[in-house]
Amino acid sequence: GAEEKVDDGLLAGGFESLEDMLEKYLPEEELGEARRLLHGLNQGKPVGAMPLREGAIEAKEMLREEGLDLDVKAFQFEAAEEELREPRKVIMGVIQNSVDVPTTEPFRVQKQALIDKIEKMINLAGESGVQVCCLQEAWNMPFAFCTREKKWSQFAEDVETGESMVKIKELARKWNMVIVSPILERDTKKCDQVWNTAVVVGHTGNIVGKHRKNHIPRVNDFNESTYYMEGDTGHPVFDTKYAKIGVNICYGRHHTLNWMGFGLNGAEIVFNPSATVGALSEPMWAIEGRNAAINNSYFVGAINRVGTETFPNEFTSGDSKPAHKDFGHFYGSSYFAGPDASRTPPLARSKDGLIIAECDLNLIQQVRDQWGIQMTGRHDMYAELLTRYAQNDFEPQIIRDPHS
Repeated sequence: GAEEKVDDGLLAGGFESLEDMLEKYLPEEELGEARRLLHGLNQGKPVGAMPLREGAIEAKEMLREEGLDLDVKAFQFEAAEEELREPRKVIMGVIQNSVDVPTTEPFRVQKQALIDKIEKMINLAGESGVQVCCLQEAWNMPFAFCTREKKWSQFAEDVETGESMVKIKELARKWNMVIVSPILERDTKKCDQVWNTAVVVGHTGNIVGKHRKNHIPRVNDFNESTYYMEGDTGHPVFDTKYAKIGVNICYGRHHTLNWMGFGLNGAEIVFNPSATVGALSEPMWAIEGRNAAINNSYFVGAINRVGTETFPNEFTSGDSKPAHKDFGHFYGSSYFAGPDASRTPPLARSKDGLIIAECDLNLIQQVRDQWGIQMTGRHDMYAELLTRYAQNDFEPQIIRDPHS
């Protein structure tokens, strides 16, 4: 049935993406029109492919020979040449990965296997020239929050001394790279409380700062408030060597004002590290990140984990369906979107992957000057409405027809 086609990691017909399906069945002219509508245009043409560096090609082949067959794609967002500003080019990268070790193995084995895999993938990103790289949500563990079993909190770690973070800081120094590392944080200063946190590591291996997930889902198997609650860090923007970046973690992408918060604070790139499954959210996935890039005139990197993770014990979802041991298929499909409504094709639905995009940050101001979205925003009016709405005595502004 349709559910099986979602869960096997491929679309009907064995396709990795809608784009692959269109490419097979549409004639060239119609395909161009479909791509224009689905992906927009950057400087009058689709976002262009960018060749991989020679060292990256060799590194990718070596990983394939070792059994790590990656989907690697590279693109280039262009901006118009300006007379008074030089280009501000940054190479972004995002990584999607699966869990290889069974969830029945000791936690130390599971965690180390993911650290080892991500080290290889970040090294490939470094060989590719990536300057700012973001990993997926809770990258160093299975996404076990569906189980409601508290033992999975053991994967949480201190942002400075945790073994995953020590490795990420080492890799940031090695490649002169800013790395966004979303993990379960163990707050050792506050009663060892657990948070869903994205740690921003600077290019020298320093901790620039962290952001804790603002919006916690309570949808189907997403039982995350069993483990952690809403974050307390607001909408921070991290001014790094290469760009000003924000991190809108997973479920926050469904909240328009959450995206806006990072934009108002000056973000140039906002990453959305996620873990989401096909039966629940796939029709939204290609839309939300692109819409955020348009509405806020910044670049977005949308990251989703990949694969089906099976757990030792059955769990239920409160939806009258039978108990089960897996979340469903995490469909990958990571992509980048630009402020001009353009976006890249996605990574595959069923493979680990790295997607790279060079962008010229000058495009942000060019789009803002052209469209005036920020200039025409009525933030004072929105603020007044939200202030009233937050009060217990709020009354909706409804004008009723007395004859209805």
